[in-house]
Amino acid sequence: MASRKKLSKKTRKPRASSRKNASPKDLSPGDWFEKLVAIQKRLRDPGGCPWDREQTHHTLRTYLIEEAYEVLDALESGDDEKFVEELGDLLLQVTFHSQIASEERRFQVSDVIRTVHEKMIRRHPHVFGEKRAKDSAEVLRNWHRIKAQERQARESAEPAAAMAERKPESALDGVPRANPATLEGLQLTKRAARTGFDWDDAAGIFDKLREETGEIEGALEAGNQPKVEEELGDLLFAAVNLARFLHIDPEIALKNANAKFVRRFHEMERLAAESGRKFEDVPRPEKEALWNSAKLSAPRRTEPAPEPVPVPVPAKVAVAGRKAGQHR
Repeated sequence: MASRKKLSKKTRKPRASSRKNASPKDLSPGDWFEKLVAIQKRLRDPGGCPWDREQTHHTLRTYLIEEAYEVLDALESGDDEKFVEELGDLLLQVTFHSQIASEERRFQVSDVIRTVHEKMIRRHPHVFGEKRAKDSAEVLRNWHRIKAQERQARESAEPAAAMAERKPESALDGVPRANPATLEGLQLTKRAARTGFDWDDAAGIFDKLREETGEIEGALEAGNQPKVEEELGDLLFAAVNLARFLHIDPEIALKNANAKFVRRFHEMERLAAESGRKFEDVPRPEKEALWNSAKLSAPRRTEPAPEPVPVPVPAKVAVAGRKAGQHR
């Protein structure tokens, strides 16, 4: 009996106190997450950090956006140490908002985790259920169908008075207005395309871009600044729609273009400094020559090219009729 008791002690699960004394390498992801949640609570408790205690959901909005972009920047850098750090900062935003909600007795971080866990089970019946999906396109169709069913179930559970006040359902519902403009435009055109309101090929979108460029020029000639702003918005919307049609994220594409411009501009400044001048003192024609030199010397992106996505071949004749993105 004594030996059995000793055996049971050896196989018994370690208590929380023993986990607390465990070395960092022995801690599980769950242990570390509990520690992070506890730290965030400590910072918000009386006697904690004054800055953390002052924050609200509203004041943290900017940080949430900034951290998401810093994750993307770290991803592009190829620096895993930086990537890990920025993912952690983004995770901290989740615990921060959850702690504020917990203090107001609205929800806890466990509710956040449980909700996304249950959603992933529901949205993947081809993995956790009996359904089958032959490819990613079918997975996405099932995802959107299940999402629509979930929304209908929530709406049917609402009181009759709330249902009466609800606006008619639209295929564009659910796109957050707080999104960056390019992301909002991308999501709007994606949802419109799912209804069949889309271009037949890319040629029609190129025609639309030329049309919008001409309308900007006309508004400039007329000296109508509000109209210039409107038509420039239409041009940007059409460019976002083209990106969506070509299966390119316009926000990522623009971020990459921004980074390329910065690299080339730095190279122009370096070339000017080599000649003993400040870049702003270089004559305009020579600036153009420096720009061309910077383009030739700039390193090309070295990451593996993505898998090619089939894109409809542009037609020679413009698509008849108005399509998605052709709003006035």
